[in-house]
Amino acid sequence: MQVAIVKYNAGNVRSVVNALQRVGISPCVTDSPEELRAADRVIFPGQGEARSTMEYLKAHGLDNVIKSLRQPVLGICIGQQLLCRSSEEGGGTVCLGIFDADVKLFKPERHDDKVPAIGWNAIRDLKSPLFNGIKDADFVYFVHSYYVPVCGETIATTHHITTYSAALHKDNFYATQFHPEKSGDIGETILKNFLSI
Repeated sequence: MQVAIVKYNAGNVRSVVNALQRVGISPCVTDSPEELRAADRVIFPGQGEARSTMEYLKAHGLDNVIKSLRQPVLGICIGQQLLCRSSEEGGGTVCLGIFDADVKLFKPERHDDKVPAIGWNAIRDLKSPLFNGIKDADFVYFVHSYYVPVCGETIATTHHITTYSAALHKDNFYATQFHPEKSGDIGETILKNFLSI
């Protein structure tokens, strides 16, 4: 199976490569439209800032390439957020518009509400083959200051300050706000499930 990881100006790509290698996949990291379209699976991961990342994607034609993909695609962290309609980050950023949702900034309500959300949190309301073998309230690893509200495309939720989307699905696009590549055995199972969809 050929798995392509979208190459762009984002951090955290190396840990995704390592996680895939642990499950027997040697992915290619590429910004080639031909390689992305030819891959059996595409992963759109990363840590970064929405506005500068969207500017980079547009400058390199990757925005239209990602939207045109027909094989299973998995967005991770900012990869999930950029697949949404817009983000409050960067003063309001127009994103790729795959998911019918707008990304919001966490607004602390109490002194102990921390932003960014960093650490392990439970996922619930699991509604997808992406979570085969995963139990309600299993823990995965998050690092983020922005979130996707619960919407019609939500396939898992979690709670930090508010209840929000831990994962989304529409057509061939899947996405997680958490980092499966940093989530131990649970994350490895989720990656395997994605590869088998």
